[in-house]
Amino acid sequence: MKQYLSDFSKLIKFRLSFTVVFSASISFLIGQKMQVGRGHIPSIDWGNWLILIAGGFLVTAAANCFNEIIEKDLDKLMARTKDRPMPAGRMTTGQGLILGVFMAFLGTWLLGKLNLETGLLSVFSILLYAFAYTPLKRKSPIAVFVGAIPGALPPLIGYLAAFGSLKAEMFHEIDYYIAGILFLIQFVWQFPHFWAIAWVLDDDYKKAGFRLLPTKKRDKTSALLTFLSTLVLIPVSLLPTIYGFGGYYIAGLSLIAGLIFSWLAFKLLMNRELADAKKVMFCSFFYIPAVQLGLLLNFIAK
Repeated sequence: MKQYLSDFSKLIKFRLSFTVVFSASISFLIGQKMQVGRGHIPSIDWGNWLILIAGGFLVTAAANCFNEIIEKDLDKLMARTKDRPMPAGRMTTGQGLILGVFMAFLGTWLLGKLNLETGLLSVFSILLYAFAYTPLKRKSPIAVFVGAIPGALPPLIGYLAAFGSLKAEMFHEIDYYIAGILFLIQFVWQFPHFWAIAWVLDDDYKKAGFRLLPTKKRDKTSALLTFLSTLVLIPVSLLPTIYGFGGYYIAGLSLIAGLIFSWLAFKLLMNRELADAKKVMFCSFFYIPAVQLGLLLNFIAK
């Protein structure tokens, strides 16, 4: 039983799936808090919040499952992935496919119960991640751009899910620009996040032919683009305050987090050492949940 749970966790990339659901759930709560504040609903609908979490987790797990089916033979070549259930021979691709399809249908059905757009976006996310981003990883660094789109959809999905069946009646009051800004913050963040990981794991990635660094190697240009992407993230992270749905506290938090992120990326540019890339990578892990939690707390405090 312990081995089965461990294999299932590796199959669905549990930590990644959890991060995605966390991001979507924060955006959902922001959207719901807006409705409570405007008197459209009496309180947050925790039942729909649970549906979003379950559906989002299943959809993300399905996309990761399809990714591993496609990359099974490549995963055998890399130290970090060779012990996954399919490359290790503990699960067949047929079993993985059945699990993936089941999770995809169930997750999409659950999200579709919230509203049609949420269900359609979940399908789009699976298709783009599994069948566009995954094969592109061996062809071109443009894969990072493609992968950043489904990677940034969870905040958008969560925000739209918050409006449920009321959405059609409140079309003009949804404030779609908020959804766009939440999407944009996570979209831009993924470039330094992906490139830092690619720098750290470049030797392992090369064994499978993955080309994720901007120049396909650890050089000054790749480090420069990573640094520049952290600089772009700073003004983007201030958009909630500029557009009036984020206060000065979240602006301060975003600015401090962004400056730390950029400083670490600048050190990578100067030194181009593996240790510096690891610092950028670990900073990226903390950056996005810190900013999103700050936004949520800002809404709660209003």
